[in-house]
Amino acid sequence: MSVLGWIIAFSVVGSVLSISAAGAYLLLPQMVRDRSLSMLVSFATGVLLGVAFIHLLPHALDIEPNRDSSAVMTTVLVGIFVFFILEKALIWRHAHHHGHDVAHEYRGATAAGSLIIVGDTFHNFLDGILLTAAFVTDVHLGFATGFAIIAHEIPQELGDFAILINSGMSRTKAFVLNGVSSLAMVIGALLAWWGTEYVQPVLPYILAFTAAGFIYIAVADLIPTLHRGVRLRDSVTQLTLISAGILLIVAFGHTEVR
Repeated sequence: MSVLGWIIAFSVVGSVLSISAAGAYLLLPQMVRDRSLSMLVSFATGVLLGVAFIHLLPHALDIEPNRDSSAVMTTVLVGIFVFFILEKALIWRHAHHHGHDVAHEYRGATAAGSLIIVGDTFHNFLDGILLTAAFVTDVHLGFATGFAIIAHEIPQELGDFAILINSGMSRTKAFVLNGVSSLAMVIGALLAWWGTEYVQPVLPYILAFTAAGFIYIAVADLIPTLHRGVRLRDSVTQLTLISAGILLIVAFGHTEVR
């Protein structure tokens, strides 16, 4: 199989497996989904933070070691402000159609559902770019990177699907949006194949911006919803699952050849 064939194969398999993981969640009984939602949101918080700090930002800083790191970190800061403005726009739009009292309730989990689609689409698109860059550099590096991408996409997409359900979306809409977001990996891989020389110079900043989105969603939207549970048992469960999400990304990070 040609290099382009392997790139397409890995990006399609990564998309299909992540969609399948989200679909499997649909098959669970309603009572199980309701009870597991808070746990999955906790796990998703850890995964998002882990991907941002362990996967995306190190890649952004390692692509060109001589690059000024302050420019990359400034992109993270700008990205956080951009996502703040985006969420404000979502709230204002909701207030215009439904009134300020309802818009106040729209904050948090509901806005997170809209933001997670934006952030996750960027992330999947970048995974496709990274996959192509790895295969172009060395086929063996491409295989290692492809397996690492698939490994961390499955738990991340499952957590993202839980966030979409928690935001009030129907299961069908959440499944469709999750699927469309996952297919961004294929688009990123193909565009990178056809225009590597154009993507490479700005790749660190795209990675940093995506990391900013994941950090903002986790810290500004998901963590506040977890604070609604004040029982000690709930807090211990949340901390355990957040840690589990981070540790999972750490474990997969050790399998990735940089």
